[in-house]
Amino acid sequence: MKVILRSDLDGLGKRGDIVDVADGHARNFLLPKGHAIVASDGAVEQAGQMRQARDQRDSSAREAATTIASTLVPKVITVAAKAGPEGKLFGSITAADVVAAVQEQTDIELDRRQIDVDVIKTIGQHTVTASLHNDVSFPITIDVVAAD
Repeated sequence: MKVILRSDLDGLGKRGDIVDVADGHARNFLLPKGHAIVASDGAVEQAGQMRQARDQRDSSAREAATTIASTLVPKVITVAAKAGPEGKLFGSITAADVVAAVQEQTDIELDRRQIDVDVIKTIGQHTVTASLHNDVSFPITIDVVAAD
């Protein structure tokens, strides 16, 4: 059965895509949950509009992510944490700490789920990865300093 997806589904497609699925999958899951509609002539035209809107949103999101990346890549974000005399932290730096420091120092709001932080337990410079879009992933340099 040919259906038009109304939402992004992993392994199946994105919103506005016309896909061929098993009849039972369409009848029992996709149609009742509102994830898809049957591909009729009028619905195919609607799918084209969905794809066009998706492409425009994707393009604007990519541009916004690129702008944020060009702002954050040259900067060094300072994060203060309690540390012992050898430079080991009493805790660790988390994605939430990085997001708070970026917000405080640059007024750029990020989501902690967009930041990939390996375990940071020492003072010094570290690099974390930010993935704001499927096509835009960039490093952020973090300088961990001892808090008073």
